[in-house]
Amino acid sequence: METTIGAGFEMAGIASGIKKNNAPDLGLIYSQVPAQAAGVFTQNLVQAAPVILDKQRIKNGLCQAIIVNSGNANCCIGDQGVKDAEAMTAYIADRLNIPANTVLAASTGVIGAPLPIQKIEDAVPALVDTLNPKGVSAFAHAIMTTDTTPKAVSRQSEIEGKPFSVTGVAKGVGMINPDMATMLGFIVTDVGISDTAFLHTALKSGVERSFNRITIDGDTSTNDTVLIMANGMSGAVVSNSAHRIIFQKILDDVLITLARMLVKDGEGATKLVEITVKGAVSDDDALKIASTVANSSLVKTALFGEDANWGRILAATGRAQAYMRPETTDIYFDNVPVCKNGMGCGGTTETDATRILKKSEFTIVVDLNQGTGSASMLTCDFSLDYVKINADYRS
Repeated sequence: METTIGAGFEMAGIASGIKKNNAPDLGLIYSQVPAQAAGVFTQNLVQAAPVILDKQRIKNGLCQAIIVNSGNANCCIGDQGVKDAEAMTAYIADRLNIPANTVLAASTGVIGAPLPIQKIEDAVPALVDTLNPKGVSAFAHAIMTTDTTPKAVSRQSEIEGKPFSVTGVAKGVGMINPDMATMLGFIVTDVGISDTAFLHTALKSGVERSFNRITIDGDTSTNDTVLIMANGMSGAVVSNSAHRIIFQKILDDVLITLARMLVKDGEGATKLVEITVKGAVSDDDALKIASTVANSSLVKTALFGEDANWGRILAATGRAQAYMRPETTDIYFDNVPVCKNGMGCGGTTETDATRILKKSEFTIVVDLNQGTGSASMLTCDFSLDYVKINADYRS
């Protein structure tokens, strides 16, 4: 079933020849009218050229098109990278007859290789000509790198009887431990939002609860970007606090759904695991512990081996630089206790826990029994395939 897209938006995706296998590698999002826009970006100090460009252009609060390439990160190639990112947007602006400063860019792929800009220029006419309100799937395929499935979701709601849509597309199943964003994410909505500051706050808040609560391998990309466009063409308008709550709820739903899809498709992953920490002295402490457990290579390899090695989880909890007392800490796999007061439960619990670990999705709960703080992270296992994928990624 084709993902629904809001009024006035079109998407496209084609092969331009950037990828060796001639797979789709060039995508475009277009709004028939200028849209209010906001973005969040990687906090990595090594930043790709499109990130540098977008961070400047997004300040004007308007966007009408986004061009995205996969197969090349356009990163760490000096001034030429920024020139190429600007050129990408200029090609689109000329073809669509819109101001160049309302076109944003994003790239994903190998770091350090020059962008084959001529291939992009040659492909732009066909890319624009294939723009379509039903082009979500084509766009989602075009931005993939090591993803095995495209990731798109749409939700609908209404404000004062007027319906609107929020649609999201994302990619990124490796080099994922986001800090402000994940690899690439694009949100389009036909609701009207004139307050750009609110749009940015809503996006940042939603990302904090979704993309900033996932990890696949503990790495933060140089290209992390999440952009949102709101063109108002549905007639629904966010104009008061009640409307903001409605919009935030549906935006969060889209972002959280995409985040789960990313981790589930993690490179080589066979398990989707939620790490929930409760009973901490603060939410911040709970998040530190959840993140440490979720990123532990020893925990993640045990998940792949379906080994109920709760000792690795307790050890990770203790090195998270958060307050905890091992003698009050309990650990559960789903609802099966494997550790109480810092000691193994023994008996049949290992067998019961191993049965939980054979599932494709489950929860690990760490209860510190120290306070009311809580937090969760989504993670996956480390498999042999993850190593194989990343050992020869460039070749």
